[in-house]
Parts: sequence; structure tokens; C-alpha cells
Amino acid sequence: MTLHVPTMADMAAQGEKPEVLFWVGCAGSFDERAQKITRAFVKILQAADVKFAILGTEESCTGDPAKRAGNEFLFQMQAMANIATLNAYEVAKIVTACPHCFNTLKNEYPDLGGTYEVVHHTQFLNELLNSGRLAIEGGAFKGKKITYHDSCYLGRANGVYEAPRELIQKLDAELVEMKRCRSNGLCCGAGGAQMFKEAENGNKEVNIERTEDALETGASIVASACPFCMTMMRDGVKHEEKESEVQVLDIAELIAQAKDL
Repeated sequence: MTLHVPTMADMAAQGEKPEVLFWVGCAGSFDERAQKITRAFVKILQAADVKFAILGTEESCTGDPAKRAGNEFLFQMQAMANIATLNAYEVAKIVTACPHCFNTLKNEYPDLGGTYEVVHHTQFLNELLNSGRLAIEGGAFKGKKITYHDSCYLGRANGVYEAPRELIQKLDAELVEMKRCRSNGLCCGAGGAQMFKEAENGNKEVNIERTEDALETGASIVASACPFCMTMMRDGVKHEEKESEVQVLDIAELIAQAKDL
């Protein structure tokens, strides 16, 4: 099914403004697995009748990987180009499904002249549910054990712990916490640009350690809210040969499936 998603340029040409700009991010645009998260989120936005748009080809990397890898010059070049585009469209509110983009847009762009209201997709989905614009029932997830992995940039860096958990509980699922969760959560191993380099010497990969935390809960679904975490946790489940027993799904995918979108 082809999803029609308007761009900011389309809307500007018609003299319209969206309620929110959906910042897709590099992973959500180019990674085959993360594209499914993007589609799920778009379907939910359309079902909730949210007027939104994307930048399309005008969107560039936020610069997060460059900054974390130590290339501040490249980060500022990327950020300034994005800010020029966002400000030209007079963007006020941004939603993104990537905590890395979320953190950078929210906390680092203001210093460079880009000040926006930035929310993570779990926060936005929770807003839609609480305002009555979106309704969900457990459906396929009723009574299922789901454990949630806290993304570092969403949790410890920005204090977003409740929105993802409230969404899982609204699915009538049984939320089972890992022994290391919330402010004591363990990194999946992808942050700080580690995603893009070979592992250093050690006894065990970080994502294997984190996957073991998840498997210990006995949950049949590991919920994540970050495309980087998604990759690391899926690799961990594959390493443990539990693919037939344990699914790794983004919270947007859980909601889209519950609504049969």
C-alpha cells in the first residue's frame, strides 16, 4: 500500500501549515527495518487525522553521529543547513521517532538558532490518546508479556520514562520490567556513534548483555522506541537464537498492529 505523505514544500505551495513536522531521520528513511517504524507511525497519524508533513529530500542528518564521533565542525555544518530549512518554513513543532534526532533537535539546535517544540513519538502518541484523538484496545497484545528497553537519549538524557510505558499498558499488555530499567537502564551499545564502528576488545558485546536482561523477564515482546536500540536488540535476540520466540517491536508498531492499520 502506498502512503501519501505531504512534504513541507507541498503544503507551503498551497499556503497551508501542518500541525506538526514529522522528522523521519536517517534510520527511518534508509534502514529497511526502521522504515517499518516510519510507516507504522504515519498510519497512526493518518488514523488520528493529524495534519502533518515531512521535509522529504530537504531533510538532512541532524549531525548527531558526527558530533558524538568528535567532528564538531561537521555537526555545525549539518545543523545550520537544517535550521535554515526549518526556519524558512517557520516550523514550530517537530515529532520524531528517533531519540538521537530528538535530543539533538531539542537540546543542541537552540544554541545555533533553531528553537522548536520537539517531542518524541511516544510522547506525541500519548498526547493523542489522552486527548481522545486516538483510541486503542489491546487486540493482539492483550495479556501478553512485554518488556520495554529504555533508550539512553530518551530516558537518562531527557527524562522520558512514562509515555512509552503508559502506551504499553493501554494495550492491555502485562508490562514486565528488566532488572536494569528507567534511570538505571543499560545502554544497548549503539549510542555515541558506536553503531558505526567495530566493537572493541572485551568479554561480551553490550547488546548481548542487554538482550539477556530482556530474555530474563520471560517477555515474548521487547518494545523499543529507538531505531538504533531496535537494531542492537534484534541482533542480540538473533545471537541468542530466540527469533522464533521473541519479537522486537517499536511502540508505534505495537499501536498500529493493535489498531489493525
